[in-house]
Amino acid sequence: MSITKHDWNKEEIISIYNKPLMDLLYEAATIHREHHDPNVVQVSTLLSIKTGGCSEDCGYCPQAARYDTDVEGNDLMSVSQVKAQALRAKSNGSSRVCMGAAWRNVKDGSEFDQVLEMVRTVNKLDMEVCCTLGMITENQAKRLAEAGLYAYNHNLDTSEEYYKQVISTRGFEDRLQTIENVRKTNITVCSGGIIGMGESIEDRAGMLVALSTLNPQPESVPINALVAVEGTPLEDEKPVEIWEMIRMVATTRIIMPETQVRLSAGRMNMSREGQAMCFFAGANSIFAGDKLLTTPNPDVNDDMKMFEMLGLLPQKPFIKITQPISVEASDSQFAPLGEKPKWSRPGHTIERNVEASEKGK
Repeated sequence: MSITKHDWNKEEIISIYNKPLMDLLYEAATIHREHHDPNVVQVSTLLSIKTGGCSEDCGYCPQAARYDTDVEGNDLMSVSQVKAQALRAKSNGSSRVCMGAAWRNVKDGSEFDQVLEMVRTVNKLDMEVCCTLGMITENQAKRLAEAGLYAYNHNLDTSEEYYKQVISTRGFEDRLQTIENVRKTNITVCSGGIIGMGESIEDRAGMLVALSTLNPQPESVPINALVAVEGTPLEDEKPVEIWEMIRMVATTRIIMPETQVRLSAGRMNMSREGQAMCFFAGANSIFAGDKLLTTPNPDVNDDMKMFEMLGLLPQKPFIKITQPISVEASDSQFAPLGEKPKWSRPGHTIERNVEASEKGK
């Protein structure tokens, strides 16, 4: 049985990534089978509970208010709307609902209270609940845990070095601080990144160093292929080759053997054969549903046909960790503190982001 190692360095990871493909696949598949059932894949549904209007300048994101994209902004969904969507997802084989809001960071108040009620509601449907809401404080993480949150997603996106070429409105250290705040609760961590943003293999390895040296390592690592959206600074980036995706999945599996590796954005451009190779290389989770926040995703029926063809089964909820118990708002032990944390705003200039912002005016 391979042992989880927490002191990977960039050179070691690059060496793994660049192995002859057949050797890389064999090693990854072997490790995958030691730690996971190779014929079971966890299925998550990603739901945008508040869309568009974000103040950040992330170069990949069509929800940034400063870029001219076709994304229509929506206010926060109601609890009943979320429940209906969760029931639909459950009937389609999903064991987890991940709720995303286009916020820089969580602010105490009525909207966060509404999200907490969404968490309670979905948890009571016997589904794992994940949220991705931006930066959160320790107290906010504790309130989410108390409501019954199973996982919190906060992607590192890329290496610390290349991060500065993609985003100027927040710092890489804020990502790590948010993960640290989540780790002070019983909530599991979901954190990964995006390939295809113009980064080097060294940057991909740098991101994996940052993730794998966390102790414990994230329970879920989403690997996204950039979906280049017109109007964003990265609109002209070339699509990621399937071989890059396979190598990234296999490398992630080798260095984080117990983690669930999730095929996330970019599956619309992957053939079934390409996805099958990703599953063989160690991917054991997908996002299902016709949309991932704002970008297209394969139809859930197509995914179920692919599962049938490959002999894959959807994972049942709470296999890895026991279902959390939701505490009602009236019994809460944690009061909102009205915090105003000083999340960083590096403020350096990224020319392509500035150009895209100017076009968007």
